[in-house]
Amino acid sequence: MASHILAIDQGTTSSRAIVFDAKMTVAGVAQQEFPQHFPKPGWVEHDPDEIWESVVSTAKAALRKAKVKAVGIAGIGITNQRETVVIWNRKTGKPIHRAIVWQDRRTAEACAVLRKAGVEAEVTARTGLLLDPYFSATKVAWLLDRVKGARAKAERCELAFGTIDSFLIWRLTGGKVHATDATNASRTMLFNIHDGAWDDDLLRIFNVPRAILPDVRDCAADYGTTEPSILGKAIPILGVAGDQQAATIGQACFKPGMLKSTYGTGCFALLNTGDRPVMSRSRLLTTIAYQFDGKRTYALEGSIFVAGAAVQWLRDGLGIIGHAAESQALAESAAPDHGIHFVPALVGLGAPHWDADARGAIFGITRGTTRAEVARAALESVAFQTRDLLEAMRGDWGAAETGTVLRVDGGMVASDWTMQFLADILGAPVDRPKVLETTALGAAYLAGLKAGLYPPPATFAKAWTYERRFRPKMRAAERDALYAGWQRAVARTLSR
Repeated sequence: MASHILAIDQGTTSSRAIVFDAKMTVAGVAQQEFPQHFPKPGWVEHDPDEIWESVVSTAKAALRKAKVKAVGIAGIGITNQRETVVIWNRKTGKPIHRAIVWQDRRTAEACAVLRKAGVEAEVTARTGLLLDPYFSATKVAWLLDRVKGARAKAERCELAFGTIDSFLIWRLTGGKVHATDATNASRTMLFNIHDGAWDDDLLRIFNVPRAILPDVRDCAADYGTTEPSILGKAIPILGVAGDQQAATIGQACFKPGMLKSTYGTGCFALLNTGDRPVMSRSRLLTTIAYQFDGKRTYALEGSIFVAGAAVQWLRDGLGIIGHAAESQALAESAAPDHGIHFVPALVGLGAPHWDADARGAIFGITRGTTRAEVARAALESVAFQTRDLLEAMRGDWGAAETGTVLRVDGGMVASDWTMQFLADILGAPVDRPKVLETTALGAAYLAGLKAGLYPPPATFAKAWTYERRFRPKMRAAERDALYAGWQRAVARTLSR
């Protein structure tokens, strides 16, 4: 009897597969890194075939570790790195070029030209996004214009475009299904989040032919079945969501006002705003959180480019720590009144500033400063940036409506010191979940929901539990003084 779900979590640097049982408990996990390609400064690419091979390999390995055969899998859920673009030949399934990754900045000039033409307000009104290379639309146009013959083939419906989820669905189904879900579609800058459909005016602005676009479906929906030769049996694909939306689902943030934040290389905070898309006045993004039975639920999203990456830089760039976990011990040993502020604008600043030209800086250094204070300031910067996002969300949606508890996940949440400081700076409780695999859990839940194996959202939410709640202990005066110092430091790093 099929009583398990296979979750495919295709990320920016690795692919993971996790098998969950009927109680949503992890039964088997496999992970595999794949190469990153940097052909020019600011360019980031992936080989779609390398991604595909890593996905199949980890899926098979996770099944082996769980001691579950394909016949025991009731459905597959997919979650993926968002905005990354693949275009492939419909007949052969072969990509016409490497995937252009969400981090890639090659279309910055194209975005500047469109911004100068005065279309950004219209784009934002329809998509909830800012005109930025981060999103898919200008990447698609770049590929069609730069790969010989691609645009003509696209017009003849010989090519297919998709984010990574679409490419995987195509491959898994043997080319029978070309589809995506509403959350991934909402990150392309080609999708009208109000109408829930591809937008002809946006297609005209970005010069993208409708013929290459995938069908858009609910997050919990029928996405076809896998070719039996891949995993040993035809398995239905029943759930799809972009990684941050999948984490929102895995954290059971189903009510308006609920807020989650994922701390990995960067940080992504999503605030559920219900059935109303709130257009930000603070340069946050308005996006689709999930879509069930044709009904869209929206979110405000804030993106921090550097969170865990700041600790990686201390290790790999400065060499002042040997491993990431060492940062907590150093932070605990640092002088509490150290006066250091580290603004980690190593690749510019994300929300709410969106300043690509800002550069990182460390302020307040004295003769008494040691690596302990610098490490502590790096961890503190994550909390300060999160408060920046929370303040912006409160301004956009209303302080009274914005959630008073933050649910967290990602690699950095293992640091008790960092989570306590986060609670102190926010002045609000921080909940670390019992199940830390929230992104994969979200994808698995979608598939299990569609398969009838998992309960409806309200029941799932009641079962959600935290492993630890971090409550604020810092005095309000101290909290506000530290945050004011952070704001002064950020102001000195902005390029405008």
